[in-house]
Amino acid sequence: MLKILLERLPRALLLCLSPVLPVARQIRYERYLRGFEEHRRLERADAVIVSFGKSGRTWLRVMLSRFFGIRYGLPSHSLMGFDNLSRRHSAIPKLLFTHDNYLADFTGERANKSDYLGNRVLLLVRDPADVAVSQYFQWRHRMKPRKKRINAYPAHGTEMEIADFVLEGGGVLDRIIEFMNLWAGERERFGDALMIVRYEDLRAEPEAWLAKMVEFLGTPGTASEIAEAVEFASVKNMRNMELRRGFQGGGQRMRAGDESNPDSYKVRRAKVGGYRDYFSASELTRIDRIIEQTLTPELGYARTADLAEGRPAQVKES
Repeated sequence: MLKILLERLPRALLLCLSPVLPVARQIRYERYLRGFEEHRRLERADAVIVSFGKSGRTWLRVMLSRFFGIRYGLPSHSLMGFDNLSRRHSAIPKLLFTHDNYLADFTGERANKSDYLGNRVLLLVRDPADVAVSQYFQWRHRMKPRKKRINAYPAHGTEMEIADFVLEGGGVLDRIIEFMNLWAGERERFGDALMIVRYEDLRAEPEAWLAKMVEFLGTPGTASEIAEAVEFASVKNMRNMELRRGFQGGGQRMRAGDESNPDSYKVRRAKVGGYRDYFSASELTRIDRIIEQTLTPELGYARTADLAEGRPAQVKES
């Protein structure tokens, strides 16, 4: 705990100085200090879990937390942070969960992911269109004004339709694709130290993929441990725990922004292909064409067959 407090002290001091600093400098300094904090954790991490925000990381975090909880006798409400569970049992790895937002602001390495070399990295990806929709609801109902500002989202209080957020002023879809392409391009350099997991595959076969992931992390599990962790992390149970504030260590990120509004929950729909419910046919065609033309096909989100016949892509739901 002392290490964490010391790491965050410079950022706390910056917040005190913020009123007298120009906004651009505030943003630059805060991003740098957040990158510094992340770099310090990266140096101590046993492995890294990377994803763009709203790609299913919370679900994965809950499954892993419960898996280690079952194995080492921890309470079911224990949620992994960085090293909070490893402090309770030394066999539990220190996992750095990151959206890879700030590290490059500290190191300056923006063109590649060399900052992570030497670590085992599990990259969780999801269909960019589904991620973009979830980002919209996160921005509208959960994201703090300061986070919007330092991450270049539309300003707090801005009224923006979902299509504009995804495609125009928000430009979120392009940002997601750029993130995914950059990481996918590092496969050869990282070799066996990089594991890419698609959210859609994890939804379809959660037990099989959780087994692969914990083995990748160096902590293979039994079939019963895997099955119990998957069952615990069901959408229904996670929503109930969010409503009851039942996750220890989850803080504000595991609480609904407005308990009367389902779109403000951290665990919202968890639906594969759900983005199709929010756009017109022409908007869907545009979104799918952008993904088809700019996202690396290696990740398996191609739309070719449908777009060739002039219709929006059909995405299998689960």
